[in-house]
Amino acid sequence: MEKRKFRTITLLADIIILAISFLALVWTKPASLRLYLPSHTPFFLVLALIWIIVSLLNGKMHRGRIINFTTLFYRVLTSNIISVSITALVMYSFRDYDYSRTIVLGTALLATALELIFGSVYLAFKKAIVQDYEEYEKYKTYKMPSEYDLVRGVNWNGDKKEEHSEVSPGIAMAIEKEVGSEIASAILRMTCSNFTDRTAVLSTTTVFNITSLVKEKYDYIINLHKINDIKKLDSFLDAVNHKLAVKGFFFCCVETKDQRKHRLLKKYPPLLNYIYYFFDFIVKRIFPKLKLTRGIYFFLTHGENTVLSRAETLGRLSRAGFRIKQELFIGNLLCIEVRKIDEPCFLNERVYGPLIALSRVGKNGNMIKVYKLRTMHPYSEFIQDYVYEQYELKDGGKFKNDFRITSWGAICRQIWLDELPMLMNFFRGDMKFVGVRPLSRHYFELYRKDVQERRIKYKPGLIPPFYADMPADLEGIQASEIKYLDSFDKHPFATDFRYFWKSGWNILFRKARSN
Repeated sequence: MEKRKFRTITLLADIIILAISFLALVWTKPASLRLYLPSHTPFFLVLALIWIIVSLLNGKMHRGRIINFTTLFYRVLTSNIISVSITALVMYSFRDYDYSRTIVLGTALLATALELIFGSVYLAFKKAIVQDYEEYEKYKTYKMPSEYDLVRGVNWNGDKKEEHSEVSPGIAMAIEKEVGSEIASAILRMTCSNFTDRTAVLSTTTVFNITSLVKEKYDYIINLHKINDIKKLDSFLDAVNHKLAVKGFFFCCVETKDQRKHRLLKKYPPLLNYIYYFFDFIVKRIFPKLKLTRGIYFFLTHGENTVLSRAETLGRLSRAGFRIKQELFIGNLLCIEVRKIDEPCFLNERVYGPLIALSRVGKNGNMIKVYKLRTMHPYSEFIQDYVYEQYELKDGGKFKNDFRITSWGAICRQIWLDELPMLMNFFRGDMKFVGVRPLSRHYFELYRKDVQERRIKYKPGLIPPFYADMPADLEGIQASEIKYLDSFDKHPFATDFRYFWKSGWNILFRKARSN
């Protein structure tokens, strides 16, 4: 039943796309619809018939065969090329050469492009990664403090009060030989108070060199090679976790994306440096995030010198079962000391696309996937507690500086672009236009029991009553939602109409933002 429904929908969509493409190409002609539409309609009807038959036979409209971007492009391109070839053969057989090549080829090309675009959007929604993290910050300004300022402001930022009076000469020499005396001295000041006789110093990018360490368990593992060059970083960190004793320490270093940008802009002459950085950004930041270009990225880079943000680095370490203890910029790298507190959370090298799906409590307490554009760095969901510990909260429970948010993500939040994919939830029937906000399970459990039982009787909404009442704290939010639900029970349409316009006014003119 589901496959038949899917085939029917895609069939109708294909016909509409083909018709729009044909009309668009006809419109480009000087005589427009008056001349070309009657003369080219037979061509369109033949093409449409062949197009549909080939698509059905080739599996372009088969739900079980379009499972990823590769199969999408393969089915669409092969079906459409075959369709155009057969149509051209039919036209040649009837010796009909009066049709415009622009309309004939243009219709097929435009229809193919539209099919690939809409198909990619559909797959992006189907494959959106489910994540659970709270959004405490809605930025009011685009500019944030530099990461140097942020690191200087955190606890345990390399300024340790306790000093170890003696350091093993072997450990000190190994570190100094690899990184030089000045940087070695800074690393020792940062870490040596935790050294024991079960300390290992390496400069490696391979899991093998971790698993082959002689001792079964270590109290401290130091890796002096920057983690940007580790191809399977999650697997590497998991191996380190398994080699450490409980509450053991790990030290690593990374060149953050901001440091990389600064290095590249300084390396090349003005103007040329920004041209180089632009292409570097495309290859190193965009290519690995997209399914279609990921293979090109690994072919060009071999997985080395990966661009990592501070947020992603800390997130990967936290995912691997570590707690962040210290951060310090030493030389041209960010050095981090972490402590093992748990086993790794299994993810198998998660890939982050531009679209995410957040698990939220829906009607009747059922969990639904709420779609949004990604506005945070990868792995940000694993350092929410760390951000909560380190940075101040402003009125309303917002983080003063949330370095997890990307620069373009902050802009998206300002213009509400990140909320746009939630319209899919509206069309699917998971949410209504105005209603209580969809909450994560964690945040939902912070509500009073009576409010929990009340709000799950309704579908959550795209526009919550928060924007109309603008409460300052959790109690105020709950009171606002109860007031809305009481009014909705009496006058559903009038209540949603009133809340919609009041929320719109606050968003546009009073800069209302979500907590």
